[in-house]
Parts: sequence; structure tokens; C-alpha cells
Amino acid sequence: MKYHKIPHSSLEVSKICLGTMTWGEQNTEQQAHQQLDYALTQGINFIDTAEMYPVPPSGETQGLTEQYIGNWLNKTQQRDQIILATKVAAPSTGRGISIRSNMALDRRNIHQALNDSLTRLKTDYIDLYQIHWPERRTNFFGQLNYQYSEQETYTPIIETLEALQELVQAGKIRYIGVSNETPWGVAQYLRLAEKHNLPKIVTIQNPYNLLNRTFEQGLAEFSQREGVELLAYSPLAFGVLSGKYLNGQRPTGARLSLFERFQRYSNPQAEQATQAYVSLAQNLEMDPSVMALAFVNQQPFVAANIIGATTLAQLETNISSIDVTLSDEVINEINQIFQRQPNPCP
Repeated sequence: MKYHKIPHSSLEVSKICLGTMTWGEQNTEQQAHQQLDYALTQGINFIDTAEMYPVPPSGETQGLTEQYIGNWLNKTQQRDQIILATKVAAPSTGRGISIRSNMALDRRNIHQALNDSLTRLKTDYIDLYQIHWPERRTNFFGQLNYQYSEQETYTPIIETLEALQELVQAGKIRYIGVSNETPWGVAQYLRLAEKHNLPKIVTIQNPYNLLNRTFEQGLAEFSQREGVELLAYSPLAFGVLSGKYLNGQRPTGARLSLFERFQRYSNPQAEQATQAYVSLAQNLEMDPSVMALAFVNQQPFVAANIIGATTLAQLETNISSIDVTLSDEVINEINQIFQRQPNPCP
């Protein structure tokens, strides 16, 4: 395993982070614990979850993922061996479930969310606490065509930061980050933290993969100039980049076979680009998933690559990408495909 120290923090994380959003839906608690056990044997020390998980979210399953992790921590007594990240949900109109009444990124909600997560996770602190998505109306989760409204109301970012500062001072949070955020949002978090001596965000967790490299357009510069690096999620684009869904295939038990809502990476342009990437990997006698993950691993603005798996075999393959370095020639071929079909799934 390779490790990376996140700037402006003392966190030294494995470059491969174990994602957990299927635990409680596609994976049982026993399977979740098996994945955790295996990941640690491979040198992974970074675990990412969220109060909303598993996905797709529902009132019946919300919180199960954190609960599974908490039970594993209690059983193994390995809390000091891992860097644990979780997230607070913003209002979820049209995106999921309402976890609390009158949801917002205000003091009451953040304090309640954090304390509930600590209870489920059976720990007294979180290493990295993240805002799961913005409360304000903006482009994330694949949205385009941004619409500004002067009448829009949302919790001011400074109030969110002040609430997080209280929890940092209480010793319940070590560091903070954002997720699904825009360049404007990142700039505001950084500006307000500096102006008011509030905690600085140290990471941005956004999607990044061969079908969606939009992070490079505005946020990569923030990552490198400000030291707020990327925790890349969906590096395999819901598994699409493995090639298993090509030509209309829908393998039994796979995410896109089970849940119709996951259509972000399923348009015709994505199919064409995926075929090109898979063909390139096959020509190189490389597993398409390993090539796609190795590309993400090598980006200079990436602190960690968040991989998820529903089977131990998938997890083993995905983790093995850390041992692969793509040559300049291969990167050039990848970029040629990208130029022909840029960001088919923003």
C-alpha cells in the first residue's frame, strides 16, 4: 500500500480508501466485516462512510452502514488503526430521505448528526467529518444548467463552519471536509475560515473517473494551490468502467441491474467511451477496472481513491490497482480517447 499525508493535517491515509455505501443494502453485516478485515490486511487504514448510507437511501436502512462499522470496531478494538471519515447530510428533496425534521446545515442539525454518527460508530471522535452536499441550490450529482435565484434561502456557510468549530473544540472532530462541492463553495469555505479563524477544510470528496473528469476544470487548481486535495469517489463510474455493462449486459446482483435510479453513467456517449477504454485495457492485457483506478491513483491532486465493492474478489482486484503505474504512453492513449469523447457523464 502507498500512503499520503493530507496537507494542513496530521492524517496519513492509504491511497486506497475503503468505501462503504453498499453495506446494509447489497452487503450484509458479515460481508462488511469481511471487507474491513481484508482491507486492513492489505494496508488500508482509511474508511469512508456517511450518516445517509446505505445507498439507495431509505428510512428502513438509514444508518446501517455506520452501525456495521461500529459493531466491527467494538468487536476488533481497531479504532486506533484506522482513519474514519463520515458525512452529515443536507436537505435531500428529490435526492433521498429526510433523516431529521427541518433538515439544514445549521448548528442543531450538525450537532445531532455528529452525535448520532458517534453512537452508531461506537467511537468518541471522527477523524474527518464532511458536508455530504451543499444545502444551497447548485450543480452536483450530475446536474447541469445552474439556475440562480435571489429568493433562495439556505444556512450561511459561516454558520456551518461555526458549528463544526464547536465540535472540533469539543474533541469530537479532528478535521473537516466538503463533498459534491463547486469551486465557488470551496472558495467560500476557505475565505470564511481564514477571515474568522475557523477550521479549514482539508479535503474535497467529489466524483472523478474516466467518464467524468470535470474536477480538473475548476477544482484541481484549488487542490494543488490551497492543499485541499481530492477524495475521489465513483472511480469506476458505478462499475461501468469495468466493462460488465457493455452491450446491454446486466449481471445478476450488480448495482445497475438492481437499481434503475443509477443512470448517470449509462448514456450512449458513455457506452462508446467505455468501450474504447475497455478495449485499450484489453490491448494492454490489463483488467479494465485496474486501468481506470490506476489512472485516478496517479493524479497529483488526489489524496485517496475511494473504492467500493460488493464481493471480496472485486475488492482484491480494485486494491491491486495501487501496484500499477500507467506509462506516459498509456496516459496519452487515455487522453486521446478523452479528447474524442470528453466528459460524457459530468
